[in-house]
Amino acid sequence: METRRYFLTVFTMTGAYVGLTANAVSAQVPVIRPPQTPVPGQPGQPPTSETEGPPLGTADKKILENNDKDMKKKVEELYQLAKELKDEVEKTDSSKVLSLNLVRKAEEIEKLAHDIKNRSKG
Repeated sequence: METRRYFLTVFTMTGAYVGLTANAVSAQVPVIRPPQTPVPGQPGQPPTSETEGPPLGTADKKILENNDKDMKKKVEELYQLAKELKDEVEKTDSSKVLSLNLVRKAEEIEKLAHDIKNRSKG
């Protein structure tokens, strides 16, 4: 009984010492914060040359325009495939029959959507 009481007393005193020491040390350490610098492009900030970006050359502009046309064409194709898939799903009773055409069309839609996603990332 005496060793248990001794152990609890030492344990409590050690915990109190560690807690008070940590509190005293944290009170002495100054908190250093970096200065707040305005980020260009935020509301309320005047536009700078950094936010506008470099001027595009005619070759770069043509590439971007072609990429935009290609993306629009692929999105239209994706829309058509999704419509066809929807029509086929409505025609088929998938609880009785699994249509291979349905699976192929879904895979084609998945590939096209993945391609569009990759192109949009750049």
